Amino acid sequence: MQGMDELFKGRHFEREIIVLCVRWYLRFKLSFRDLVEMMVERGLALAHTTIMRWVQRFVPEFEKRWNRFARKAGRSWRVDETYVKIRGKWTYLYRAVDRDGQTVDFRLGANRDVKAAKALFRKALKTQGRPPVSITLDGYAASHGAVRELPAQSSRWKDTRLRSSKYLNNMIEQDHRGVKSRINPMLGFKVFDRAAVTIAGVELVHRVRKGQFNLGRLRVRGQAAPAIWNAVLSA
Repeated sequence: MQGMDELFKGRHFEREIIVLCVRWYLRFKLSFRDLVEMMVERGLALAHTTIMRWVQRFVPEFEKRWNRFARKAGRSWRVDETYVKIRGKWTYLYRAVDRDGQTVDFRLGANRDVKAAKALFRKALKTQGRPPVSITLDGYAASHGAVRELPAQSSRWKDTRLRSSKYLNNMIEQDHRGVKSRINPMLGFKVFDRAAVTIAGVELVHRVRKGQFNLGRLRVRGQAAPAIWNAVLSA
């Protein structure tokens, strides 16, 4: 993995400004032009397309660096999908949380079907390193079909129980809102891959806010967000 100096080598702006703009864009209901205006008040002139490029360039790297400190989620998963519009067409953001509301994983896809649901489950298994004891779904048939087909593809799923409960899935409906409240004010996604990167960044910041990372060895307890991010990215 690149060192911090190498990661930001050749950039016209200091890394603190880049990280700040990317973090604020992902966290708050700000447009790229809002951030440009805020940077002007700091004596910095930059184009909104510059911040857009920073988001696309650095979010995947930030994800990798934060994930080194990620805690495993619990083994009782609640799974549901929500909608995201890209170039005027609906796409589907599959998301899973555990019984305590901790994010398990997510996946943006063009379709809402058995194949898409299975892709989310396989991604979550890879991320968590262990299968869930139970998966709770709403009544959508394709997701139920996906869970039933998983044991045939890998014995790791053979002991996972499938449950259907609209009441228990209220938790993930609430969690969707935390992510959608940031995605919705964005001025419309035009390209699927860029949308996927941006949403991954929003999900990362959502997990940071929920305290899903073990930062004990970095000794950053009580410090402000800029210091915490600098410690994680530099580690």
